[in-house]
Amino acid sequence: MQTRFDYFVVFAEMRTGSNFLETNLNAFEGISCYGEAFNPHFVGYPNRKDILGVDLETRTQDPFELIKVIRKQDGALGGFRYFHDHDPRILETCLTDPRCAKVVLTRNPIDSYVSLKIARATGQWKLTDVRRRKEAGKIHFDGDEFRRHVEKLQEFQVLLMNRLQTTGQTAFYVAYEDLQDVDVMNGLARFLGVDETLEALDTSLKRQNPSPISDKVANFEDVSDALSELDRFNLTRTPNFEPRRSPAVPTYVMAAEAPLLFMPMRSGPEEEVKAWMAALDGVSVEDLPTKGNQKDLRIWKRKHKGHRSFTVLRHPVARAHAAFSERVLSVEEGSFAAIRKTLRKLYKVPLPDGGIGEGYDLEAHREAFLAYLAFVKANLAGQTSIRIDGHWATQSATLKGFGDLCLPDIVVREEDMGSYLPALAMQAGHMDVPDPEEAPADTPFALEDVYDDEIEALVNDIYQRDYLNFGFRRWC
Repeated sequence: MQTRFDYFVVFAEMRTGSNFLETNLNAFEGISCYGEAFNPHFVGYPNRKDILGVDLETRTQDPFELIKVIRKQDGALGGFRYFHDHDPRILETCLTDPRCAKVVLTRNPIDSYVSLKIARATGQWKLTDVRRRKEAGKIHFDGDEFRRHVEKLQEFQVLLMNRLQTTGQTAFYVAYEDLQDVDVMNGLARFLGVDETLEALDTSLKRQNPSPISDKVANFEDVSDALSELDRFNLTRTPNFEPRRSPAVPTYVMAAEAPLLFMPMRSGPEEEVKAWMAALDGVSVEDLPTKGNQKDLRIWKRKHKGHRSFTVLRHPVARAHAAFSERVLSVEEGSFAAIRKTLRKLYKVPLPDGGIGEGYDLEAHREAFLAYLAFVKANLAGQTSIRIDGHWATQSATLKGFGDLCLPDIVVREEDMGSYLPALAMQAGHMDVPDPEEAPADTPFALEDVYDDEIEALVNDIYQRDYLNFGFRRWC
């Protein structure tokens, strides 16, 4: 088989029809698609142990080994599906390699969002027999959740489009509706360099939720309100959407009345600052406007002349320990369950299986924290299959991200909140200003119980940019 490509990647997302596309690609004798080959939590498929002899642990240690194996197979053009949260280490390699064919699968975001909600509610991700279809009832549409869903799709699609433009490449674009057209599927095969044709599509996979959106959403009236904030006519052409910075705008917090805007550093004193802002205007924290988008922010700024924006830095050691305690060690709401499981299984972070039991003492906590820091070091260096999350990304990078939209007027250090935040509120016209409270100690063990020279040196090595840019000294 002569082809200009050595392998291919299908850029898609959950609930876009990627399983159906893969099934039909595999109907061609000259094409082999190996599922979500670079999903950080499994290799190819949830119950599969390996792809062409490369297992999950091997792929996690060296993802390029799997690409090498897929490229070298005989008799078929190999490829895989890649979602925005898959192993980031291979993305740049695939995008810049002209011998890698790019297929971009898109779907109307409202349809993919509703389908995702139904799949999560039923636990059914594929359907081959309609008699086994699970009913979920009507789902609840969450406007804020939907906006975040769209922003993630937009951000990834714009990245793909930009890298293809700057490297002089093109992709084969497939819409969800195209998947039912056998001529499109045959055209895709020709794009990949395969001369075979299909007479008919493989229909073993069935569409799970064919009814209209109005029949699947309980609060359908809220859908129109959410869509009114988006460019509805371009929803199916996500590559043309303007890029949006994430997680910046959805995390911003606006005061109820005062012209103050808080731009949080994740795993910083977010709750304490929000409590102070609520007390400033005599409201509850739940009354503070947040989870907005760029349009909401522009409206707020126009309404609040003389507004002030700020962010609060936390010492890297304290921030790293807070992220570990609240997002990785904890199993409470807001923790990262999937990442926690992967850290235990693949990165050998000695976290307890389930909740914290009696056997988890201070020594075990320190050992787990050190192992977590080793993971973060590798993660920030682009050496792991897990995303660089905002809770452990450098504060330098977060501040730079803010700057793509608007920089804060003032950058406050956590230990200086008692002086600077009241002064900032007075500048905004509030004279009777409460004092912000200090953040409570982390649980189940406070940082001071485990902190020593080894931890300080390791965090300093990981967050050199923050120490240098912000002049941090030792934690204590």
